[in-house]
Amino acid sequence: QVQLVESGGGLVQPGGSLRLSCAASGTLSIYAMGWYRQAPGKQRELVATMTSGGSTNYAEFVKGRFTISSNNAKNTVYLQMNSLKPEDTAVYYCTDRLSVLLGFGDWGQGTQVTVSS
Repeated sequence: QVQLVESGGGLVQPGGSLRLSCAASGTLSIYAMGWYRQAPGKQRELVATMTSGGSTNYAEFVKGRFTISSNNAKNTVYLQMNSLKPEDTAVYYCTDRLSVLLGFGDWGQGTQVTVSS
């Protein structure tokens, strides 16, 4: 069974930066990994995804501020978040897609990101 473990969340002031990490275990290969987030009272929404081939997809509201990257050898994905805004406050979840035939199916426990002065 695949396990995803996130780290790197915390409290940061508006305009600040954070870097999230997610390590996957229990699988030999992953087609894609990504990040979603869920704010209180809102639905979970896509933030960014990245395939093992390097193709990326970003939500419009993070383009130019967030960067997704990965270390395929370690089955690890990162999310560098810059110019953070209070509306970025949410629980950020790591997810994976084991095959091009499958959707995002495994989820981490989530890491809280709070942007506040």
